Amino acid sequence: MKNSKECIDACLACMIECEKCATMCITMGGMEECLKACRDCADICTLCAKLCARDSQFCDDICALCVKCCEACMAECAKHGEHCKACMEACKKCAEACKM
Repeated sequence: MKNSKECIDACLACMIECEKCATMCITMGGMEECLKACRDCADICTLCAKLCARDSQFCDDICALCVKCCEACMAECAKHGEHCKACMEACKKCAEACKM
C-alpha cells in the first residue's frame, strides 16, 4: 500500500493551495477553467486524504484519480502567472506522493 502519511500530508497541502489559487482566480476574473480545475483538485485531494486515513479499500483507486486531477490542475495553472505557481508545486508533490 502507498505511504499513507506522506500521501495524506501531500493531499491536505495540495487542497489548501488549490483553494488559495481558486480564490485568486475568482478575484482576478476570466480564469474560469483554472478555477474549476483547482476546485475539482481540492475536493478530490480532501476525499483522498480521508479515504487513506481510514485505510479504505478504495484508497488505490482514489489515489489514481487524485494523480489525474493534480496533473490536470498543473496543466491549467501552467497557463497562468505567478499566483498559480504554489498550486502547481503542491499538485506536483501530491501526484508524486499518490503514485508511491
